[in-house]
Amino acid sequence: MSKTGKIVYLFVAAIFFIILNIYLTGTIIDNGYKLVENSVFSVTYIHNQGAAFNIFEGYRAFLITFSAFAILGIVFYTVKHIKIATVMSLFFVSLLISGIFNNMFERIIFGYVRDFIKLNFIDFPVFNLSDIFINISVFAIVIIILKNNYIKK
Repeated sequence: MSKTGKIVYLFVAAIFFIILNIYLTGTIIDNGYKLVENSVFSVTYIHNQGAAFNIFEGYRAFLITFSAFAILGIVFYTVKHIKIATVMSLFFVSLLISGIFNNMFERIIFGYVRDFIKLNFIDFPVFNLSDIFINISVFAIVIIILKNNYIKK
């Protein structure tokens, strides 16, 4: 894939995941109480004023600024190294960007992040789809980096 094709893929995938996340979050929050309640997880809607595990609660401006800089840093780094980027790595980078963006978007629009997924089999904080996107993508990117470093050796 060409350099331009990779950049287009990155942005189209990120926009797709952003729209998907916004749509699914709205649908789940609007209808979720009727959809799921079992021993594994349930929909429990809360307002999260902070970040992961409610750290930085009350630091909305900081979290918005940090998110914006994180997105810009990820985009610039990825575009700078686009030649060596694989489609798989771009997929996970776009997932990461969309997760960060959606949490930032909710902080800007609502003043908080809408968390709603509660694991019923373990004592764990309530989280949202953006958090899932971020965690899956970071895990996958770390695996990709470790694999590439192992292959180089």
